[in-house]
Amino acid sequence: MKKPLVVITGASSGIGAAMARSFNAEGFPLLLLARRVDQLEALQLSDTLCRQVDVSDSQSMSVAITEAEGVYGPVDCLINNAGCMLLGQMDSQNPAEWKQMFDVNVLGLLNGVHLVLAGMKERQCGTIINVSSVAGRKTFPNHAAYCGTKFAVHAISENLREEVADKNVRVITLAPGAVETELLSHTTSQEVIDGYQEWKEAIGGAIRPEDISASALFAYQQPQNVCIREIVIAPTKQEP
Repeated sequence: MKKPLVVITGASSGIGAAMARSFNAEGFPLLLLARRVDQLEALQLSDTLCRQVDVSDSQSMSVAITEAEGVYGPVDCLINNAGCMLLGQMDSQNPAEWKQMFDVNVLGLLNGVHLVLAGMKERQCGTIINVSSVAGRKTFPNHAAYCGTKFAVHAISENLREEVADKNVRVITLAPGAVETELLSHTTSQEVIDGYQEWKEAIGGAIRPEDISASALFAYQQPQNVCIREIVIAPTKQEP
């Protein structure tokens, strides 16, 4: 049987790219969204549409989803993975960085949910996987604004799950700890970057993006009547 459509945002690198490879290997057709479309295409995955989309732009996201559904059928799984992490102290960080994080991490997620949820409720089937963070469950130094976005992801996800449970739609929250991706490179403070790198070395290094994608695939492939509500996954030596 033909497998249903999976949409992954922020799929050009890191966790998103690992998810794209994992889900594609299992035969799922994909719509991959990111600002760097050349990196999406470089993955060279079969049955995949790659579109240049900024998730904070609901209109361009809608156009891409409509196109993919015309080819592969309705979206059965949306993975809201796009995100940015800009760490810093509240008194010295550029406020524009706060807006950028909330636009991508929160509004981008809401845009995706808004575009697929009505169809999922009508079909009484579907899964939304929101990639949050351990920083959506507890606070960290230099993370105030970033934690704010990820606490929002946790709250939105759980509230949404409760609202759509009776429609047989699943909402799953992934909360990774330290993962070896380019996310840290978004931060503009070299002092903060150096401190974070020292902390990663102290805990024996971060885990791989593939470890997160395996967890997402496992949760999605459970029967529709089984919802793994939250997965917290981090390096064993990561204490907080």
